[in-house]
Amino acid sequence: MPFGPSALGPKGMDKILRHNMSGGFDADKLLITNNRTMILSKIDVDNPVVKDLVDISKVQYDEVGDGSKSVVVLASELLRETENLLGQKIHLQTIITGWSKATNEALTVLEGVPKNNSSNLEQFKSDLMNIARTTLSSKILQEKKDHLSKLCVDAILKIHNKTDFLLGERIGTNMPKRIENARILIANIPMNTDKRKVSDSSVHIDSIAKLVQLELAKNEKMKDKVEKILQFSCNVFINRQLICDYANQLFAEKGVMTIEHADFEGFKRLAQILDADIVSTLDTPDEIRLGKCILIEEVIVNEDKLIKLSGVIQGEACTIVLHGATQQILDEAERLIHDALCVLSQTVKEPRICYGGGAAEILMATAVSQLAEKTSGEESVVIESFAHALRQLPTIIADNAGYDSAKLIDNLRTAHALGKSAFGLDMEKGITADMIELGILEPFYLKRQVVIRAAKTVEMILCLDNII
Repeated sequence: MPFGPSALGPKGMDKILRHNMSGGFDADKLLITNNRTMILSKIDVDNPVVKDLVDISKVQYDEVGDGSKSVVVLASELLRETENLLGQKIHLQTIITGWSKATNEALTVLEGVPKNNSSNLEQFKSDLMNIARTTLSSKILQEKKDHLSKLCVDAILKIHNKTDFLLGERIGTNMPKRIENARILIANIPMNTDKRKVSDSSVHIDSIAKLVQLELAKNEKMKDKVEKILQFSCNVFINRQLICDYANQLFAEKGVMTIEHADFEGFKRLAQILDADIVSTLDTPDEIRLGKCILIEEVIVNEDKLIKLSGVIQGEACTIVLHGATQQILDEAERLIHDALCVLSQTVKEPRICYGGGAAEILMATAVSQLAEKTSGEESVVIESFAHALRQLPTIIADNAGYDSAKLIDNLRTAHALGKSAFGLDMEKGITADMIELGILEPFYLKRQVVIRAAKTVEMILCLDNII
């Protein structure tokens, strides 16, 4: 895989990407990250197998928010094991069958490990904090991981009780800056001076009177459009497009707050949160759902003016505002916040957790090795190769931290053989330790999906014999 596994683990290395939208490289547009999905999305790959690995990384990142590096590394290690097995003249069908049994055994033992503290709110919050720290520990801003973890956990836990949303736009001139019991119309309609889309045409005006007449006609048309909007009985109008000064003046006279040129992503999220329709025509006011919230007002965060919607009735939301010294830091902070929120939201849905630091991988590898000992023939070799691929994940983590991986993995395997299933790698001290005491936890769902996706992707690749 591009860049190898050097980004894996809390001591993994970051990458600098120089990339622009045309596919070339630009020294003025730098991207600093160790997010494998972000790295892979910025490079061009022609190999169809590599494209499959890129796809599973993207799916893992979009669905879970973390584990994109682990799933690619595990799949890559399985492909490497495939090469070794084929060199031993083992048939592909034997490999597929053996790995299917190994995958089932790994998932079975993983199912028996997780604990669920969702019934104890304080303990569950502590678990979420530990999971967030683990997720953020391999990022460029890891020195801020405690603060960012707290932000993410608070956001996840408060989302059912507090419904605030910040929109990065400004209220129109001379508009009310505060509206209670807001009835919000969200639209994507032209509210600037209409332009006729007719090519090679021109209008000849030979007098000031005709110019005034043309302007009055434009204003009359805009006035009709504003009156149609007012028929929706809204007191807040948010438009995706620009709103001309004359329209703003008419809205201000009626006490209606206007917000123009809303950014597209925030625009869509706002409509979902308010459970409102996005209007593209003004002909059916009775069929349109307005958004509602208790209060909408303009607030100042540091030196930025933002619009705050509080008490969203239909939806649930809260907002995290990020400030940073450079755009690169802000971009990476936004990505890692996304990672943590995705992982935490999945943990709230599936609250079972397991141990990090390679503990889960060694536990699964130990069970798979035991299965290999009970199996005879070539299939035993295949199953053991799956266990070896699983052990490569903590091995790479230790290598990236600069420690003696062979010694650490031997110690870790010994600890697990003695029944210490919670033992994993402490990369701060370079030793094996109890992950419960260190608070290094990961969601069960994440670990499960990494194994399933890597195994299924490699199985799919092994079933191919030609590229057409």
